Amino acid sequence: MAPQAPEQSKAPDLLEEEQPHHHHNLEEREIHIDLRKIYADLRNLDWSKVVWRNVTLFALLHFYSVYGLYLALFSVQWKTIAFSVVLYFMAALGITMGAHRLWSHRSFKASLPLRIVLAIFQTIAFQNDIYEWARDHRVHHKYSETDADPHNARRGFFFSHMGWLMYRKHPSVIARGKGLDLSDLQNDKVVMFQRKFYLPLVVTSCFVLPTVIPWWYWDEHLVNALMVAGFLRYTIVLHITWFVNSLAHWVGTKPYDKSIYPSQNPMVAYLALGEGWHNYHHVFPWDYRTAELGGLVNYNITSLVIDFCYKIGLASDLRTVTPAMIERRIQRTGDGSYQPPAATAK
Repeated sequence: MAPQAPEQSKAPDLLEEEQPHHHHNLEEREIHIDLRKIYADLRNLDWSKVVWRNVTLFALLHFYSVYGLYLALFSVQWKTIAFSVVLYFMAALGITMGAHRLWSHRSFKASLPLRIVLAIFQTIAFQNDIYEWARDHRVHHKYSETDADPHNARRGFFFSHMGWLMYRKHPSVIARGKGLDLSDLQNDKVVMFQRKFYLPLVVTSCFVLPTVIPWWYWDEHLVNALMVAGFLRYTIVLHITWFVNSLAHWVGTKPYDKSIYPSQNPMVAYLALGEGWHNYHHVFPWDYRTAELGGLVNYNITSLVIDFCYKIGLASDLRTVTPAMIERRIQRTGDGSYQPPAATAK
């Protein structure tokens, strides 16, 4: 069983920076396509703030991914498909366990070998370097659903999903990011090494090796390997990560705090290895499980991996929340939808 923080002093270094931003008058959110609104939004858009380089790169990436999907269905070897699935889990853990739960929230401690492995996995994911990812995520938690939130869901589903990467950051995002204490990241040699050599590392790990390995070891066609193990796999990981910022802020229940937008979304939890229990996570961001319980039955593969690393001595100081504190929060601010998650044997 992971150690629990004292009830009155839960992760004091994180409380001030990561308290959820409460909204007393929540707007009703529905996902639907309104062509008139889309047209109006495009007419009113400040096109001078569009990052056209990213727009072009994303367009090309999705074009190649569609072709990659066709090749995955009709051309590539099964070994390449299996290899792509392995890369998906490696990249996903690099984000969920590494960039998110370890470096953004410091919800557990990792030994040097584990930090190196997670940094490699996070580089495969190609979602900016760890330092930038963690900085933006800390800003997101402290100023959720405000102008200082990098992917503010109040600006629309598409913006919170991927549009924020194609539009210049709001000045508040930059200003608030500069005001955070990032000394823990600056003092982590693994993080700073990755940041210094990020471009060659990410090109090699995300595209070159996933292309060369299938070609070298089982004679896969280079184009097949690049399109499937490279572009298609990369795009899938991107969208699943983005769903945490978009779908989990739009659809789901709020059993822990009904005054915030982040919601419990089982589909996102399943796809993102346990990251979809978002209402809980924004209420208790220091919990290494990002959910009330971990385990496969709760779609929380990331917590299983952390538990395994804890048992073999690679991880330590796993932070959790006491059941009593969870119960009090449910009674005080929940929306009444709480259902006890399935317990798993330790």
